[in-house]
Amino acid sequence: MSAVTIMGYPHIVIITGLSGSGKTSAVKAFEDLGYFCVDNLPIQLIPTFVELCDRSSETLKRAVIVVDIREREFLPEFPRIYRDLKRRPIDVKVLFFEASDEILRRRFSETRRPHPLSDHTTDLMQAIAAERALLKDMRALADMIVDTSDRNVHALRRYLIEQFSSPDQDLELRITIVSFGFKHGLPPAMDLLFDVRFLPNPHFVPELRKLTGKDRKVKEFMRAAPETRETIERLQGLLSFLLPHYRREGRSYLTIGIGCTGGRHRSVMVAEALRHFLRRKGYKVKVWHRDYDKI
Repeated sequence: MSAVTIMGYPHIVIITGLSGSGKTSAVKAFEDLGYFCVDNLPIQLIPTFVELCDRSSETLKRAVIVVDIREREFLPEFPRIYRDLKRRPIDVKVLFFEASDEILRRRFSETRRPHPLSDHTTDLMQAIAAERALLKDMRALADMIVDTSDRNVHALRRYLIEQFSSPDQDLELRITIVSFGFKHGLPPAMDLLFDVRFLPNPHFVPELRKLTGKDRKVKEFMRAAPETRETIERLQGLLSFLLPHYRREGRSYLTIGIGCTGGRHRSVMVAEALRHFLRRKGYKVKVWHRDYDKI
């Protein structure tokens, strides 16, 4: 299924399906693809919203609308509204998400969230059965039925991106390398952390102390040590192995921390070496030298 829109007209994806089947994860994937997402839009307002999309700039030309059991009072109106949308010059698709009863039971048990149809007189399995019955007409209208029983959130995201990304869409893994000093504390939210305090320290060389790991003399001093060259080569090899796997799992961002004592020399030098290496490999890389201006 292609996400290419009819020229000049909106591409609308209506997400529906069973509670616990992955609709929230699907919305996040579509947001990453640049879709404007509206959760729980009243069914009666769908035609108005589509008209707004049709009159808008490119911002609303690709949109996702979530319709589910929270709208149960108005669900019988959906088939008529959907047939009306199909007569318009727009690209509209219905995606119905579902999973097996046992998988849904397990997910609700793990998250400890109540099913929207469960109460003191209805147990979970009865609520799931009732929801299937209420949504059967919407399922019959679906252009695509997505069974998430055997898909985790990463596999689901990857599947939707494969189905709905345009051929020229940029979904590359974006990498941030943070150099820092341990004595100033750890940066937040790092995915990978490498400690390079074992490398020769330019801080103890008087003529290098006031320089940083970006200066030529510091680089030459550090590269003169075999352990520096081997460390950089081993990190390059490790990242060459890891990054395609992160990208395959659907990661959009990855933060790599490189730490030394003060964050001025060793971590900066290694971070810069990795930046140049990864850019040559075609990755989008930013570097933040958090502490290199601290004494």
